Amino acid sequence: MSSAAQSSGKSSGGQLEERVDLSSEADAKIEQAKELAGSGSSSALSDALSLLAALEKRCRVGNDTPSLVRVCEASLDLCRDAGDAESLLATLKTLVTRRSQKSKAIEALVQKCLPWVVDGTDGYTPLPVPDSEAKGRDALVEELRNVTDGKMYLEAERARLTRAVAILREASGDVAGAADVLHEVHVETYGSISKREKVEFILEQMRITLMRKDYVRAHIVSNKVKRSTLEEEGMAELKVKFYDLLVAYHRHDRDALELARCYHAIYSTASVQDDEAKWKEALTNTVLFLCLAEYSNHVKDMMVRIDADSKLELIPECKETLGLYLRDEIIHHPTPHQAALESVPAFSEGDEGEDGAAPAEHWRETFRTRIVQHNLRTVSVYYRQIRTTRLAQLLSLSPEEAERHISAMVSGGTLYAKIDRPADVVRFSRRRSEEEVLSDWASDIKGLLGLVEETTYLIHKENMVAGH
Repeated sequence: MSSAAQSSGKSSGGQLEERVDLSSEADAKIEQAKELAGSGSSSALSDALSLLAALEKRCRVGNDTPSLVRVCEASLDLCRDAGDAESLLATLKTLVTRRSQKSKAIEALVQKCLPWVVDGTDGYTPLPVPDSEAKGRDALVEELRNVTDGKMYLEAERARLTRAVAILREASGDVAGAADVLHEVHVETYGSISKREKVEFILEQMRITLMRKDYVRAHIVSNKVKRSTLEEEGMAELKVKFYDLLVAYHRHDRDALELARCYHAIYSTASVQDDEAKWKEALTNTVLFLCLAEYSNHVKDMMVRIDADSKLELIPECKETLGLYLRDEIIHHPTPHQAALESVPAFSEGDEGEDGAAPAEHWRETFRTRIVQHNLRTVSVYYRQIRTTRLAQLLSLSPEEAERHISAMVSGGTLYAKIDRPADVVRFSRRRSEEEVLSDWASDIKGLLGLVEETTYLIHKENMVAGH
C-alpha cells in the first residue's frame, strides 16, 4: 500500500484528519464499474455498485472529498442508466446515511438527482413522465426531501422539493396533504433563498390554504409578507397575486373596506396602470366596495383621495356615485348607476355566507343599508330633531325600518340619536347641561369683550392720527 493510502485517518498528535489522494484509483474503478454494468449479466448492476461501494468507503475514510463525490455520482448514474428506480432509491438512501458522510457528498447527490425529477428553470415543477414512471419519480422526490431535512446547507433545495411534493399531492386530489407539507417549511427564516422566492413560496402557502378553506391560517400566513417588499422593483406580478389572494380571504369575511384597500393596491401597481382594462376594473371594484363599506373616517378619507384621482373621470358611473356619498344630500335608492355597479363580476363572486345568502344578495342588501345610513347622517346635519314619520318619508322607509336603522347606527357609534316614541320625535343633538351652556356663554362674552376692546383701541388710534 502506498504511503498516501497509509496516511488516512488522524495524524499523530490528534490533529486534523489528513487527506488521501485516491483520484487515479477512482478514475479506474469508475470506468471498470461502467464496463461491468454494461456487460448484460443479471447481477451486473449489483456487482458494479458493490465495487463502487468499497471505493466510496475508502474515499470517505481517507477524506478524499472530490473523489468521494465522483464515486457517489457515478453510483447514481449507473442506476439511472439501467432504468432501475428501486436501486436508485436504495443507493441514494444508503449513500446519504453512511457513517460520517461528508456534507459535500450529500449535497452533490441531491444536486445530481434534482434534474431527474424537477424542471431546472424554477427548481420545483415536477417533470412530466409517462404513467409507468410517475411512481418512481414521486418516490424519488419524497426521498430527496427526506434527505434535505435538518440540513441548513440544503434548505433552499428542501423548500423547492417541498413545493414539488405539494404540487404532486394537489394533482392527486390531496389538497389537505399539500397544505400540511407546505406549512412544515418556515421559508421566511431561510437565509439562502432570495427575497422573491420566499414571497413566491408564501403565496403558494396562502393559495393552497385558501383552497383548503382554512381562512384563519391563511390570514396568519399573509402576515409573513412585508408590504414594503411588494413595492420593490420587479415584484409587481407578485404584488398583484398577493392582493388577489387577500381579496379571496376578505371576500369570505365580507369585509368591504379591506376589499376596497386590496383592489386599490392592485390599481396602484405599475404594471396594472399600463393596462387600461386592468386599472379600470381595479378602480371600479375599489369604488364599489368603498360604497359598501361601513362609514368611518378611514372610508371618508379614502373616498376623498380616490375622488381626486384624474383617472376616475374616465369611469363616469364611479365618479358620480362617489360624488353622491361625498355630498351632504339625500341619496335616492337605487342610485342612477347602481345597476351598472352591481353588474361588476366582483359583486357576485365568492361563496355563500353563514346565513346562506349568496354574495350578490348580501351586497345588494348592504348597498341599500349604506345609502340609508348616509341619509340618516345627512338628516342629522340639518335637523336637531324631527318627527319619525317625516324622517321615514325622507328616507323612503317605514317608521319601523327607520327606527331599526337608527338603532343600529347608534349601537355602532356612528350616529347620536334618541327616539321619543310617545312624542314621535327623533333627536339628533345632545341635550346640553347647565354647566355646558354657562361655559359657552362665558366664552362668548369673553370673545365679545375682546372685540369691544380691540374696536375701542382702533378708534383711539384713528383719532390720534387725525389730530396730527
